[in-house]
Amino acid sequence: MTAFFDYPKSAAFGRVVPKNKIYEHAGANTALKDLFVREVDQIVWRFKLAPETTNLDATSAVSEVQVFGISLKMGKLDEAVLRAIDKAIPFHLIFELTWRGKRRATAAFKRLSEADGSKWVISEYFGTDWVPEDAPRAPLPVALDLAALYDRLLTAMMPASAQISEGIQTRVDRMEAIRAKTRDMERIKARLAREKQFNKRVAINAELRAAKQELERLTAGDPFGAVTDK
Repeated sequence: MTAFFDYPKSAAFGRVVPKNKIYEHAGANTALKDLFVREVDQIVWRFKLAPETTNLDATSAVSEVQVFGISLKMGKLDEAVLRAIDKAIPFHLIFELTWRGKRRATAAFKRLSEADGSKWVISEYFGTDWVPEDAPRAPLPVALDLAALYDRLLTAMMPASAQISEGIQTRVDRMEAIRAKTRDMERIKARLAREKQFNKRVAINAELRAAKQELERLTAGDPFGAVTDK
Protein backbone atom coordinates (compact mmCIF):
# COMPACT_ATOMS: atom_id res chain seq x y z
CA MET A 1 0.00 0.00 0.00
CA THR A 2 1.31 3.44 -0.94
CA ALA A 3 1.33 6.40 1.42
CA PHE A 4 1.19 8.89 -1.45
CA PHE A 5 -2.32 9.98 -2.33
CA ASP A 6 -4.02 12.03 -5.01
CA TYR A 7 -5.36 14.81 -2.82
CA PRO A 8 -8.44 16.62 -4.18
CA LYS A 9 -7.84 19.78 -6.21
CA SER A 10 -10.39 21.52 -3.99
CA ALA A 11 -8.00 21.02 -1.06
CA ALA A 12 -4.97 22.60 -2.78
CA PHE A 13 -3.51 25.40 -0.66
CA GLY A 14 -0.03 26.09 -2.01
CA ARG A 15 1.18 28.61 0.55
CA VAL A 16 4.87 28.95 1.43
CA VAL A 17 5.45 28.83 5.19
CA PRO A 18 8.29 31.15 6.28
CA LYS A 19 10.80 29.44 8.56
CA ASN A 20 10.75 32.37 10.99
CA LYS A 21 7.05 31.73 11.66
CA ILE A 22 7.92 28.18 12.74
CA TYR A 23 10.71 29.53 14.94
CA GLU A 24 8.31 31.92 16.67
CA HIS A 25 5.58 29.39 17.40
CA ALA A 26 7.93 26.52 18.29
CA GLY A 27 10.24 28.57 20.52
CA ALA A 28 13.23 27.50 18.42
CA ASN A 29 16.71 27.82 19.90
CA THR A 30 19.88 28.49 17.89
CA ALA A 31 20.62 24.79 17.33
CA LEU A 32 17.14 24.16 15.92
CA LYS A 33 17.33 27.23 13.68
CA ASP A 34 20.66 25.96 12.36
CA LEU A 35 19.01 22.63 11.47
CA PHE A 36 16.32 24.44 9.49
CA VAL A 37 18.91 26.53 7.64
CA ARG A 38 21.18 23.56 6.93
CA GLU A 39 18.59 20.95 5.95
CA VAL A 40 15.41 22.70 4.76
CA ASP A 41 15.10 24.51 1.44
CA GLN A 42 11.41 25.42 1.52
CA ILE A 43 8.21 24.52 3.40
CA VAL A 44 4.93 24.64 1.47
CA TRP A 45 1.47 24.17 2.95
CA ARG A 46 0.23 22.06 0.05
CA PHE A 47 -3.22 20.77 0.98
CA LYS A 48 -5.90 21.58 3.53
CA LEU A 49 -8.14 18.56 4.14
CA ALA A 50 -11.18 20.08 5.84
CA PRO A 51 -14.98 19.61 5.70
CA GLU A 52 -15.33 22.25 2.98
CA THR A 53 -12.57 20.73 0.81
CA THR A 54 -13.29 17.01 1.26
CA ASN A 55 -17.00 16.75 2.12
CA LEU A 56 -15.94 14.80 5.23
CA ASP A 57 -17.16 15.81 8.67
CA ALA A 58 -14.77 17.07 11.29
CA THR A 59 -14.68 15.29 14.65
CA SER A 60 -13.77 16.41 18.16
CA ALA A 61 -10.39 14.71 17.67
CA VAL A 62 -9.60 15.82 14.10
CA SER A 63 -10.95 19.08 12.68
CA GLU A 64 -8.56 19.31 9.72
CA VAL A 65 -5.56 17.48 8.26
CA GLN A 66 -2.82 19.50 6.58
CA VAL A 67 -0.31 18.18 4.05
CA PHE A 68 3.06 19.97 4.15
CA GLY A 69 5.68 19.64 1.45
CA ILE A 70 9.30 20.11 2.53
CA SER A 71 12.03 20.38 -0.08
CA LEU A 72 15.39 19.39 1.39
CA LYS A 73 18.93 20.60 0.87
CA MET A 74 20.33 17.14 1.60
CA GLY A 75 18.95 13.61 1.66
CA LYS A 76 18.03 13.63 5.33
CA LEU A 77 15.94 15.63 7.76
CA ASP A 78 16.46 15.72 11.51
CA GLU A 79 13.31 14.67 13.35
CA ALA A 80 13.63 17.79 15.51
CA VAL A 81 12.60 19.85 12.47
CA LEU A 82 9.39 17.85 12.03
CA ARG A 83 8.60 18.09 15.75
CA ALA A 84 9.08 21.86 15.67
CA ILE A 85 6.60 22.18 12.79
CA ASP A 86 4.14 19.84 14.50
CA LYS A 87 4.35 21.94 17.67
CA ALA A 88 3.96 25.19 15.75
CA ILE A 89 0.94 24.16 13.63
CA PRO A 90 -2.20 23.32 15.68
CA PHE A 91 -3.52 20.75 13.21
CA HIS A 92 -2.82 17.14 12.27
CA LEU A 93 0.04 17.08 9.74
CA ILE A 94 1.24 14.79 6.96
CA PHE A 95 4.68 15.60 5.54
CA GLU A 96 5.97 14.89 2.04
CA LEU A 97 9.73 15.37 1.74
CA THR A 98 11.39 15.89 -1.65
CA TRP A 99 15.04 15.73 -2.65
CA ARG A 100 16.72 15.24 -6.05
CA GLY A 101 13.67 13.87 -7.85
CA LYS A 102 12.61 11.59 -4.99
CA ARG A 103 9.98 11.85 -2.28
CA ARG A 104 9.04 10.17 0.97
CA ALA A 105 6.07 10.60 3.31
CA THR A 106 6.34 10.86 7.07
CA ALA A 107 4.10 11.77 10.00
CA ALA A 108 3.58 11.23 13.71
CA PHE A 109 0.32 10.46 15.47
CA LYS A 110 -0.70 13.74 17.01
CA ARG A 111 -3.41 14.29 19.63
CA LEU A 112 -4.35 16.89 22.18
CA SER A 113 -3.19 16.18 25.72
CA GLU A 114 -5.90 14.96 28.06
CA ALA A 115 -4.19 16.78 30.94
CA ASP A 116 -3.77 20.07 29.05
CA GLY A 117 -6.01 20.61 26.02
CA SER A 118 -3.73 23.38 24.74
CA LYS A 119 -0.76 21.03 24.24
CA TRP A 120 -0.12 18.33 21.65
CA VAL A 121 1.17 14.83 22.35
CA ILE A 122 3.31 13.65 19.42
CA SER A 123 4.33 10.02 18.86
CA GLU A 124 7.41 8.71 17.11
CA TYR A 125 7.51 9.40 13.37
CA PHE A 126 6.53 6.82 10.78
CA GLY A 127 7.59 7.06 7.17
CA THR A 128 8.05 5.51 3.77
CA ASP A 129 11.18 4.77 1.80
CA TRP A 130 12.27 7.19 -0.90
CA VAL A 131 10.46 6.71 -4.23
CA PRO A 132 10.61 8.59 -7.56
CA GLU A 133 8.82 11.92 -7.28
CA ASP A 134 6.75 11.17 -10.37
CA ALA A 135 5.54 7.76 -9.11
CA PRO A 136 1.75 7.32 -9.39
CA ARG A 137 -0.43 8.37 -6.49
CA ALA A 138 -3.30 6.30 -5.10
CA PRO A 139 -6.88 7.56 -4.72
CA LEU A 140 -7.61 9.11 -1.35
CA PRO A 141 -8.70 6.38 1.11
CA VAL A 142 -12.43 5.98 1.65
CA ALA A 143 -13.41 7.37 5.06
CA LEU A 144 -16.55 8.46 6.90
CA ASP A 145 -14.97 11.51 8.55
CA LEU A 146 -11.66 13.34 8.90
CA ALA A 147 -10.57 11.29 11.92
CA ALA A 148 -10.94 8.08 9.91
CA LEU A 149 -9.10 9.65 6.96
CA TYR A 150 -6.23 10.72 9.23
CA ASP A 151 -6.12 7.17 10.63
CA ARG A 152 -5.77 5.70 7.12
CA LEU A 153 -3.18 8.23 5.96
CA LEU A 154 -1.03 7.52 9.01
CA THR A 155 -1.52 3.75 8.92
CA ALA A 156 -0.23 3.66 5.33
CA MET A 157 3.23 4.68 6.67
CA MET A 158 3.40 2.08 9.44
CA PRO A 159 5.72 -0.96 9.26
CA ALA A 160 3.05 -3.55 10.15
CA SER A 161 -0.57 -4.04 9.15
CA ALA A 162 -3.46 -2.82 11.25
CA GLN A 163 -5.38 -5.42 13.20
CA ILE A 164 -9.15 -5.90 13.30
CA SER A 165 -10.79 -3.60 15.89
CA GLU A 166 -7.43 -2.01 16.71
CA GLY A 167 -7.86 1.71 17.38
CA ILE A 168 -5.29 4.26 16.24
CA GLN A 169 -3.73 4.82 19.70
CA THR A 170 -3.34 1.07 20.29
CA ARG A 171 -1.85 0.69 16.81
CA VAL A 172 0.65 3.51 17.38
CA ASP A 173 1.66 2.00 20.73
CA ARG A 174 2.23 -1.37 19.03
CA MET A 175 4.31 0.18 16.25
CA GLU A 176 6.48 1.99 18.80
CA ALA A 177 6.88 -1.30 20.70
CA ILE A 178 7.97 -2.97 17.44
CA ARG A 179 10.65 -0.32 16.97
CA ALA A 180 11.84 -0.62 20.55
CA LYS A 181 12.01 -4.43 20.34
CA THR A 182 13.86 -4.23 17.00
CA ARG A 183 16.45 -1.92 18.59
CA ASP A 184 16.67 -4.31 21.54
CA MET A 185 17.37 -7.23 19.19
CA GLU A 186 20.16 -5.30 17.47
CA ARG A 187 21.79 -4.62 20.85
CA ILE A 188 21.52 -8.31 21.80
CA LYS A 189 23.07 -9.34 18.46
CA ALA A 190 25.93 -6.93 19.03
CA ARG A 191 26.56 -8.40 22.50
CA LEU A 192 26.49 -11.91 21.02
CA ALA A 193 29.04 -10.95 18.37
CA ARG A 194 31.42 -9.62 21.05
CA GLU A 195 31.00 -12.48 23.53
CA LYS A 196 33.57 -15.31 23.39
CA GLN A 197 32.59 -17.44 26.38
CA PHE A 198 30.36 -20.38 25.43
CA ASN A 199 28.07 -20.32 28.48
CA LYS A 200 27.44 -16.60 28.11
CA ARG A 201 26.74 -17.03 24.38
CA VAL A 202 24.13 -19.67 25.25
CA ALA A 203 22.39 -17.24 27.62
CA ILE A 204 22.50 -14.39 25.09
CA ASN A 205 21.11 -16.68 22.36
CA ALA A 206 18.20 -17.53 24.64
CA GLU A 207 17.61 -13.82 25.23
CA LEU A 208 17.71 -13.24 21.47
CA ARG A 209 15.16 -15.99 20.80
CA ALA A 210 12.79 -14.50 23.39
CA ALA A 211 13.13 -11.05 21.84
CA LYS A 212 12.49 -12.48 18.37
CA GLN A 213 9.34 -14.26 19.57
CA GLU A 214 8.08 -11.05 21.17
CA LEU A 215 8.77 -9.10 17.95
CA GLU A 216 6.86 -11.71 15.93
CA ARG A 217 3.93 -11.40 18.33
CA LEU A 218 3.92 -7.62 18.05
CA THR A 219 4.22 -7.69 14.28
CA ALA A 220 1.39 -10.17 13.90
CA GLY A 221 -0.72 -8.45 16.53
CA ASP A 222 -1.68 -10.61 19.49
CA PRO A 223 -5.50 -10.74 19.53
CA PHE A 224 -5.43 -11.81 23.20
CA GLY A 225 -2.95 -9.16 24.31
CA ALA A 226 -4.36 -6.22 22.38
CA VAL A 227 -6.55 -3.53 23.92
CA THR A 228 -8.83 -1.73 21.53
CA ASP A 229 -9.64 1.96 21.78
CA LYS A 230 -12.71 2.80 19.78
